[in-house]
Amino acid sequence: MAKILLVEDNEMNRDMLSRRLKRNGYDVVIAIDGQQGVDMAASEAPDLILMDMSLPVIDGWEATRRVKANEATRGIPVIALTAHAMAGDREKAIEAGCEDYDTKPVEITRLLEKITTLLGPKAS
Repeated sequence: MAKILLVEDNEMNRDMLSRRLKRNGYDVVIAIDGQQGVDMAASEAPDLILMDMSLPVIDGWEATRRVKANEATRGIPVIALTAHAMAGDREKAIEAGCEDYDTKPVEITRLLEKITTLLGPKAS
């Protein structure tokens, strides 16, 4: 079972996403701010990270840069999640080190396709 680290400060979003991911067969661990996300990427060794970009303590952009700067966690794929879908945000996410980008509100079918693509054989 693939493990996903969900880094999300909004309780409603966390609850909805974690339930849907678990229902689709994923093990889900949760961080509620950017620093906790960086720490848990190292301690939990998830197969993939869903990173909200608007986070307290350190934002998702910086958290992603720190995950990608760490030898132990740089190989973990990161999907950026943001409600602020503006021109250039996708490019900004890729520059920060994210492998993919999705907008909120999350369309679960589309997000699951992106997760499956990034996880490959680990997805099943």
